[in-house]
Amino acid sequence: MKLAYYPGCVLPTSGKEFDMSTREVFKALDIELVEIDDWNCCGATVAYNVDDLLALALPARNLAIAEKEGLEMVSPCPTCSYWLTRSKEAASDPSVLEKINKALEGTGLSYSGEIGGEHILEAIINRVGVEKVKEKVVNPLTGLKVIPYYGCYIVRPPRKKRFDSPENPTSMDSLLEAAGVTLVPWNMKTKCCGGSLMLSKEEVMLKLTHDILSRAKSLGADCIATLCQQCNLALDGKQRDIEKVYNEKIDIPVVYFTQLLGLALGISPKKLGLDKNIVGTEKLLQSIGIATI
Repeated sequence: MKLAYYPGCVLPTSGKEFDMSTREVFKALDIELVEIDDWNCCGATVAYNVDDLLALALPARNLAIAEKEGLEMVSPCPTCSYWLTRSKEAASDPSVLEKINKALEGTGLSYSGEIGGEHILEAIINRVGVEKVKEKVVNPLTGLKVIPYYGCYIVRPPRKKRFDSPENPTSMDSLLEAAGVTLVPWNMKTKCCGGSLMLSKEEVMLKLTHDILSRAKSLGADCIATLCQQCNLALDGKQRDIEKVYNEKIDIPVVYFTQLLGLALGISPKKLGLDKNIVGTEKLLQSIGIATI
């Protein structure tokens, strides 16, 4: 199987470990990811507040590139994947599709509206399936207590076809269970971490993120599993700041679900970027019998 891969703006830089682990896991699942040439920012952070057409045309340009190759597209970023989906849905209206292609004039591209985008979690669930993933597990993560954290964007924004519950999603849970972990039940799967307020209202972000981290810590989790680079930045990258503000030791690793799944599939921690997480993962690895990175 071959899919077009859209990493988005953050993964090649501050989300490097998400990019690395995504590529390795898909390779292990026999899916070839082909990064599209000359991709552009999906514009989600600014376009939809400025210009509705631009918000659709920017992701549509990426889809048009994939369409030329005849490939469906996946992205690890929940926001990017939503806007890729949103563009396809909007393009089902012929008048909107005409406007999108008018905006693409001069780029040498046109979009038919046939090809869309999925988040990588959707792609694994829909195109591989939990049972096939389980069959490929060679290093079950037995005894590892994991909190699954979805965040706001992966399931909440409205779209025509949902792949999981907006209130109690379970798709990542099922993959983590296939990897052999013990899931820690909790009621904050889709609570906002405040990541979008990191620069504008940091004190609000720190409070929201602290609530999530302290709850996970109180439940005895060994780590938190995420699927969004912005959530990861808030929970992992800002954890030391939160400890200082709240005078509280948290020290709980925050890892991408692809990093855990990769370990279960027998991929080395180094290839999964587990040396790049801000909160150290050494104890976590030792607890499942992996001594070094």
